[in-house]
Amino acid sequence: MDDEYRTVATATVHEIEVRRSRFLCALAPAGTEERAREVIATRRKAEPAARHHCHAFVLGADGRTQRSNDDGEPAGTAGAPMLEVLRRRELTNTVAVVTRYFGGVLLGAGGLIRAYGQAVADALDEAGTARYRRLRVIAVTVDYGRAGRVENDLRESPYPLQGTSFGAEARFEVGVRGTELDEFTHWLADRTGGAARTEEAGEHWIRLDP
Repeated sequence: MDDEYRTVATATVHEIEVRRSRFLCALAPAGTEERAREVIATRRKAEPAARHHCHAFVLGADGRTQRSNDDGEPAGTAGAPMLEVLRRRELTNTVAVVTRYFGGVLLGAGGLIRAYGQAVADALDEAGTARYRRLRVIAVTVDYGRAGRVENDLRESPYPLQGTSFGAEARFEVGVRGTELDEFTHWLADRTGGAARTEEAGEHWIRLDP
């Protein structure tokens, strides 16, 4: 769905060894191709002695933008299997860079395909994934007498709490699907006796619990 996507939960670097060759997989969230290229460049600078810095990335809520590069490895043995792992895990807005230090033993085409794919898969297992959904942000304002109860109710509700602020009154920013606005309004009125005020505060990509 274009209103929801899954990406890597956090940037990480994970290493595996295959027949004395070291494969360091760096993963990072990336919302644009520019950001993905920055991650790739950073890895090249971080590991200047490595022979290969292969990469793959998928971008866009629909995953339409897909790129991969073998960086000197035999064609189709590095970037393609890395990209396939991202696609199989149904991830987007994610960049993977696998840096290889050659260990003196030739792996062959099949061995390289398995090693590069495993490097990405193992790194994803370690980093975990996160879901994002495009939601309307509703600002809820209540007096301090109701603030504690409202905050607790929101944290236990299916509506993700995005932020809190405390000025003259308490203000909570909540993510709500457009189709659930009426339901949320009734839910909030029921818990506050109609005392809460609401206003729309835009639409954003909001991280959800796994």
